[in-house]
Amino acid sequence: MAAMSVYPMCIRASHGLLRLRKGVRCLDPSVMDFIRAQSTDPSKSDSNAVGGLAQAILQERLQQQQRSQDQLSKGEGDPNQRQEKSKENKQKENTSYAKKITLRIAGLVGLGGAVGVVYIFGSNSVDDQGSKIPDEFDNDVPVVQQLKRTWKYFQDYRQMIIEPTSPKLLPDPLREPYYQPPYTLVLELTDVLLHPEWSLATGWRFKKRPGIDYLFQQLAPLYEIVIFTAETGMTAYPLIDSIDPQGFVMYRLFRDATRYMEGHHVKDVSCLNRDTSKVIVVDCKREAFSLQPFNGMALRKWDGNSEDRTLYDLAAFLKTIAISGVEDVRTVLENYAHEDDPIEAFKRRQAQLAQEEEQRQSELAQQKKQGFSLGSIAGRWFRSKPQ
Repeated sequence: MAAMSVYPMCIRASHGLLRLRKGVRCLDPSVMDFIRAQSTDPSKSDSNAVGGLAQAILQERLQQQQRSQDQLSKGEGDPNQRQEKSKENKQKENTSYAKKITLRIAGLVGLGGAVGVVYIFGSNSVDDQGSKIPDEFDNDVPVVQQLKRTWKYFQDYRQMIIEPTSPKLLPDPLREPYYQPPYTLVLELTDVLLHPEWSLATGWRFKKRPGIDYLFQQLAPLYEIVIFTAETGMTAYPLIDSIDPQGFVMYRLFRDATRYMEGHHVKDVSCLNRDTSKVIVVDCKREAFSLQPFNGMALRKWDGNSEDRTLYDLAAFLKTIAISGVEDVRTVLENYAHEDDPIEAFKRRQAQLAQEEEQRQSELAQQKKQGFSLGSIAGRWFRSKPQ
């Protein structure tokens, strides 16, 4: 009975092994030999052998899958992948090499440029005959001389940008028999008198604001007209010539005369060599006169509108100040310091004053009329009284 029970079990195990052969042909040869031995000798197989065989087959499959994944991750399984990875590695190496060469060339160029700057700006100044002009660095070592002169040059250049070129930007006021206007008017050029426009066909062009000629003609006898602009002299000089052919502008100041503060070109009224109580600055930026806020008027930027009348109204405003003989213009301009449009505020106040004056004249006329009526009644009464 025991032999009969074992024999069918071996037959079932052998059939199972035959079915497993089809799925494990790619396995290791030792495993295949073991499977064949178990299938041809049923007397040596039992249930433990079948279980061990199944476990060995599973382990071999897992190991094979792991090897396949490792090969794929390393690019060893596919020649195309190996070739692509090799190309990527070569490209990375070439890029890294190019970066190194570029950095080295940039370093050499920078070093050469630094040496050239020190040599050019660190040399002694020369006179008209080509002789060297001695300075305070002559007693130092030659290399130290070059470095100190270069440093001083750039310090002076920085100072020239930040500070005005002179503590007296204008010459002394004219004396008799020459006529010196009692007030000084400082005008910005860009967006106050001119508007820059750019087009593909013409490039940059400057449009002349309506009323410039009228402004100059009306104010020339009363104000010393100065164009003080944040533009460079190369740009602004021909523009001033074009808008002032008759020469009403007495002086011209450019960007190098401004004080550079917090990213703005500031016009320092104290450097104009004029009485600050008689100076009026007209600009479209409040930062332009931030050091003396009550010496300036901030107009709205002109956008190029040909119907603009601002300069005509400005001429009336400034003419009123001059004719009134104001001792300190800051007392007047202070009232317009916080107005978005001081010219419009001036027009409103002028209209209000005119209305009040008209009302006052009307009241005076009415009072005179009432006085005349009472006088006529009293005269009639006295004439009618018997003697």
